[in-house]
Amino acid sequence: MDNTSLNKKVWNLATVLSAASIGANDYLLQLTYLLFLKMDYEKVQLLGDKSAIPADCTWDKIKDLDGEDLLTKYNKILDVLKGQKGLIGTIFTDAQNKINKPVYLKKVVSLIDKETWLSVDTDVKGAIYESMLEKNGQDKKSGAGQYFTPRALIKAMVDVTRPKITETVCDPACGTGGFLLAAFDYMKVQSNDKEKQKNLKTKGIHGADNYALLVTMASMNMYLHGIGSSVSPIKYQDSLENPPETLYDVILANPPFGDRPSGSVALNRPDFYAECNDNEMNFLQHMMLSLKDGGRAAVVLPDGVLTDGTNAGKIIRRKLLDDFNLHTLLRLPRGLFYAGIQPNVLFFTRGTRTENVWVYDYRTDIKHTLVQNPLKREHLDDFVKCYNADNITKRVATYSDENPDGRWRCYSRAEILKRDDLSLDLKWIKPASKFDESLTMDEVLQNIDNLKNTLVTSVENLKKVLGEISKNE
Repeated sequence: MDNTSLNKKVWNLATVLSAASIGANDYLLQLTYLLFLKMDYEKVQLLGDKSAIPADCTWDKIKDLDGEDLLTKYNKILDVLKGQKGLIGTIFTDAQNKINKPVYLKKVVSLIDKETWLSVDTDVKGAIYESMLEKNGQDKKSGAGQYFTPRALIKAMVDVTRPKITETVCDPACGTGGFLLAAFDYMKVQSNDKEKQKNLKTKGIHGADNYALLVTMASMNMYLHGIGSSVSPIKYQDSLENPPETLYDVILANPPFGDRPSGSVALNRPDFYAECNDNEMNFLQHMMLSLKDGGRAAVVLPDGVLTDGTNAGKIIRRKLLDDFNLHTLLRLPRGLFYAGIQPNVLFFTRGTRTENVWVYDYRTDIKHTLVQNPLKREHLDDFVKCYNADNITKRVATYSDENPDGRWRCYSRAEILKRDDLSLDLKWIKPASKFDESLTMDEVLQNIDNLKNTLVTSVENLKKVLGEISKNE
């Protein structure tokens, strides 16, 4: 099968599941389970490998069944596999069968059984799975947009962070694994040395998520790209619960924002610089603590991290300025995520204090939407050029008195330390217009919703500040 025909066959499978009233997230999971069973079976039949799956749970135990017999057997297989260790247990984390009509399950099993999936190039299989994840991430109804990061942004972050094939890369809130795969693709072409390639695939990539659905998808994504063999590089865990056991060379992430979900295990992190309940603040602390000396990070975070006026916010920013080199801040517009936030990317290195913060304003008068005008990699070409990853000490500002609308500007440490609450809300370009006549009605309503969310967040921050003042009186 070539790329086109395989892509068509995979989407035919998705169409069958959609007809069975199975949602986007669920049909991705169901295809993941069944395709993994089939590929494991092919390894045994075609390559003579030993199956990693218990003998009574292999593909041949379901491929010739139909009706209730098929449904019953498949349900039993999932119950067994989700209790396994290693890669199998991770792929089948909390697995449940959502194809509860035997006729649809039989049709999907038959379609999968007709093909030899192992013969398809790893890059092709991985690319098709990635395309499914991307399409799922653009589906508002699936809820996937809350964790899907635009691939163009990921690629730009990797391009300037430049992970090396000998380094370790981590994403402690990895979602479907987009950052990790972009880093892997960047690293794997750096050397043909077999030992380096082996270490990259078995020891170089690390991820975690506390959402079972995402752990399964990310693990399958890694597997299809040849990353991890007997053990998945993705862990099913809440990264915030415990101090890091391992330190990493590079961290790339877009962690969840907002308050920690109710019902979560209470955090007891004596290693944290400050105690707070904001996910983004706690993930920032966790990532700062997870870097090796000299290690570098590129992290997507909302405006609140830059402006939080609580003691915790000020303590964390001060630590970031004193013990880390926060050398770059990329400011991004709304419209890149369904959540409607105004995101930023913080680039920092552990071990030396911040002397200058270089800011690229890709927000003012910039408009993107997820469907009509999505962010593309070329949109960030100027930022990558200005970043000057070859030598960040040789950067040249495009902002000046003669060019006040230049998007690349440097702020000295002294300038930042003088700012109220150590605010990193660094902006200087005046918007050309407060109203965009090209907006559709849906986009106008989305902007209103965004403003409402911003107001709610501002009120919550104000309450926190007032609460701290009350405690100190």
